[in-house]
Amino acid sequence: CLIVIDDINKQHWDAIKSIFHRETKSRIIVTTSLQSVANACSSGGGYVYKMSILDAELSKVLLMKKVFFQGCSPELERGSTAIVEKCDGLPLALVSVAKFLLGENELTGNHCTQVCRNLGLHMEKDADFTKLQQVLVNNYISLSGYPLRTSLLYTSVFPNGRTISRNTLIRRWLAEGYVQCQYKRSDHEVADENFRELIDRNIIRPIDASNNTKVKTCKTHGIMHEFMLHKSMSDNFITSLRDQNRSKFRHLFIQNPASGSTLGLNHQHTSTASDNVSGSEKFRARSLTIFGNVEESASEFCRCELLRVLDLQECNDLEDDHLKDIHKLWHLKYLSLGGTINNLPRNIEKLHCLETLDLRKTKIDILPYEVIGLPHLAHLLGKFKLGKKDLKMSELKKLLPKTCKLKTLAGFVADENAGFLQLMAHMNELKKVKIWCESTGADSKSLPHISKAVQKFAQDGMDTTGVRSLSLDFGNSTGDFLGSMQEYCYLSSLKLRGRLSVLPHFVTSLCGLTELCLSSTNLVGNALSNLCKLRYLLYLKLVEADLRSFVIKNGDFPSLRRLCLVVQSPVLPTIGKGALPYLVSLQLLCKDLADLSGIKIEYHDCLEEVALDSMVSTKAVETWETAAKKHPKRPKVLFLKRIDPSEAQSSVKYVAADGPMPKKGPSIEFSQVQLTQNMLQNECIIRSVQSSSVNKPNSALKKIIVSEPHQAASELSSAGNGAMPPSASICNS
Repeated sequence: CLIVIDDINKQHWDAIKSIFHRETKSRIIVTTSLQSVANACSSGGGYVYKMSILDAELSKVLLMKKVFFQGCSPELERGSTAIVEKCDGLPLALVSVAKFLLGENELTGNHCTQVCRNLGLHMEKDADFTKLQQVLVNNYISLSGYPLRTSLLYTSVFPNGRTISRNTLIRRWLAEGYVQCQYKRSDHEVADENFRELIDRNIIRPIDASNNTKVKTCKTHGIMHEFMLHKSMSDNFITSLRDQNRSKFRHLFIQNPASGSTLGLNHQHTSTASDNVSGSEKFRARSLTIFGNVEESASEFCRCELLRVLDLQECNDLEDDHLKDIHKLWHLKYLSLGGTINNLPRNIEKLHCLETLDLRKTKIDILPYEVIGLPHLAHLLGKFKLGKKDLKMSELKKLLPKTCKLKTLAGFVADENAGFLQLMAHMNELKKVKIWCESTGADSKSLPHISKAVQKFAQDGMDTTGVRSLSLDFGNSTGDFLGSMQEYCYLSSLKLRGRLSVLPHFVTSLCGLTELCLSSTNLVGNALSNLCKLRYLLYLKLVEADLRSFVIKNGDFPSLRRLCLVVQSPVLPTIGKGALPYLVSLQLLCKDLADLSGIKIEYHDCLEEVALDSMVSTKAVETWETAAKKHPKRPKVLFLKRIDPSEAQSSVKYVAADGPMPKKGPSIEFSQVQLTQNMLQNECIIRSVQSSSVNKPNSALKKIIVSEPHQAASELSSAGNGAMPPSASICNS
């Protein structure tokens, strides 16, 4: 029989799951908006179907069919684009806006733009938005406690549609004091749990995942962002620096329309912030975030004497001179600077409360010695060297505070000045280190210091728990000096980039290693086969020109869950039956991949997803999708788009793509999609597709979205290979 349970929670599932006997071969479908509940319901052989948001084309069709049954002018169609972008593929939001627009006497594109600009106000006051507001408010009040709700509202500081780094958000939360420390748990652990809860509830949307499946970047839904921004402004929590009442607010932001950011509410205007700031005005703001070109207002942050967070990473017209009074911000805990900054003032040493200094986007290549003396500095990010003057070790040690709290040093360039390498031995709380090696030849003066520093960092980890990450980039040099590393080291994550003659022996002796990335090492055959000794490895990434000589045999990598191969040659490694028994994710990133290339996914019973380069051929896509449909777990076929590395980032990066991109097809026409009146009126179907996913709807999911309600259950249970959010779980009983 078929049993359908709607909107279940974990407690209810725990109470009833024992009555379903697997021997009966019945089918159980449960729906939920929580990823954790979907995982619990599908444990033991179940399948999670993630409902996707509507793509831009289908969103436009839904809006137009609801409002303009006879079509519309090009001007009106252009004006409606802003609404489609703001609703971000959520059908209930699109239908709510459509109902409101139907009440207008004369509708123009300019009027659509105005409605979009004032959407937060309309959601609060107009009856057409009652159901939408109820859903948003319920999502907000369902969060556990004031700190988590405040943390969510804080995300509205970022522009709508902007990708937000998980680490950036967490570090800003910590600097603001929005995390309540709990017994035997660090502030960072609590903040990380808060972030995971927002992801689990689909309130913020995951974009990219890191090696250990943690969400690396995220976005807020457009309509949720509008709701939070309006609420934040109503509560005197967040506003623009251009607001006349800005002195009352806790958080200020500047978003310049010329930079591509749009200002969501009606109080924004085009004048610069400095036009409205009096010379004697003081602010109670705790944070200031600037996006785009802000002209004279770039130096106004020094009037915010209580600032804890100053984020200027996206400020395009900031100059070194604007930082001359930065030392007056005594309470500052988080400072991020952008690509127009060339030097740091030495008076930065007076920022004794500073915890995070992010220089990754700057042009700073020489770091003042004063920075490493900051007593509370925990995260130092960038790519730089220490000052050129040579100091003796006794003098270097005097620069460090008595108890150095630095946890993240990512990273520095190791050259003939071995200052950083020598200081690492006295940074006892380091957890994450990245080093660019300028030269590792036999005659390199820095070579002994690099070996000693790396050895000390790895051995110190024997007495610690948790993450301990090391990244070494040899560039055009060689990493053979690692061969002298002693055994009995502890690292949880290791990344090596550069030429290696052999695989360093200490790598295979790292008993705690769970993540390993090797890039451009030129290792082949037996050298790579030694990796199979890593019995506890969970993630392996290999970036090489050719991996055809790599053979993975029966029993190899007994714990590996994620394998990523980035290759130029379409001939892939040989993976035997019985290898990788717990593999859940297989990433094969080669744009010339023509077919399965000898990979037999039926060997991997736990496989949940296969990721391909977005530039692969249509034939390759069809071949992999066919193979995935035949697999008992029906793994998803995803696509990743290559981002060429910048000067500061030497490694190749891939980000999620909507689908394969070898050809650009014609855009969808209104006449090609039939939206039934039942679909437009039925709130259940509209509300059932509100959760999010990185991937766009596939053909099966589109049928659910545009079909009549009674067809949805059968489409859901029969969908084979979909990109689907945590909203439905299918269990066999």
